[in-house]
Amino acid sequence: MGGGDAVNRYARQMILPEVGPEGQARLAEARVLVVGAGGLGVPALQYLAGAGVGRITVVDPDVVERGNLHRQVMYGDVWLGRFKAEAAAGILRGLNPEVAVRPLVAALDPANAGGLVERADLVLDCADSFAVSYTLSDACLAAGRPLVSASALGLGGYAGGFCGGAPSLRAVFPDLPERAASCATAGILGPVVGLLGCLQARMALGVLLGLEPSPLGQLVTFDEAMRFGGFRFDRAEEPADPLRFAAPEEIDAEDFVADLRGADEAPVAVGARHPVDAFGPGGPRPAPGQRAVLVCRSGLRAWRAARRLRADWGGEIRLVAMGDRQGRE
Repeated sequence: MGGGDAVNRYARQMILPEVGPEGQARLAEARVLVVGAGGLGVPALQYLAGAGVGRITVVDPDVVERGNLHRQVMYGDVWLGRFKAEAAAGILRGLNPEVAVRPLVAALDPANAGGLVERADLVLDCADSFAVSYTLSDACLAAGRPLVSASALGLGGYAGGFCGGAPSLRAVFPDLPERAASCATAGILGPVVGLLGCLQARMALGVLLGLEPSPLGQLVTFDEAMRFGGFRFDRAEEPADPLRFAAPEEIDAEDFVADLRGADEAPVAVGARHPVDAFGPGGPRPAPGQRAVLVCRSGLRAWRAARRLRADWGGEIRLVAMGDRQGRE
């Protein structure tokens, strides 16, 4: 932490007995990984930088688009077409020059998650993606790092503190929903996602400062009637045999690969095309010793197909969420 200017910047924060000079110094030394610089990431990043979190890595593969500005209010027209990670880094440096911000223009997947998580003291999942959330939860659980994850849709959502000594996201949400909706298909009210991103920042600061009760093991919900709720899940059990994700580049030539996407969304298939309901008794299955790799855009169809395959076959299964690497959103 710097000299007088720094003290003045954080004076109203440091007066809190829960923070003080020691807590402020702890924040200045913290390394935080933020995955997603969109609706959740924008408020979380601004408040983490404002609080003096010393080193922030921002991971996001996308660019600033006009249709997102109603909820990604840190950006403006001047940033349209720029990578969000780089735009966020530039803006945050202007907000607080004492914070070191590293932008990484990349998609978070199982190939890079482990290394990024291990280099952080705390991880924020602001991507609002099934595949990213479960991948980060697996990596944080393995590395012993705390994870603050949130999801927003329509007029509500949740934020929670996972791993780092608390149960993982999988322990609370062992199954994906039967159907997926996104902000693009179901809509989102800007202040809702902003509120949940702010809540993520509050939980993250609580973890870094060691506040009690710990945000880890706590889920906070916000519903369409503007009611807060939630519960603690300190004793939730980890699933015994979770379905795990793999990165596209981790697909091996020896794998049994099924592409669940149609030709309209993926003109070039990664493997043999199969619909989800083809799997099950009498359906396609790997040869003895093969690994099953199920591919779709978000991971949801792969999850559903894997559940059907697992009921009929006991081998190793991996899910691949291709996103927009090939095809369309």
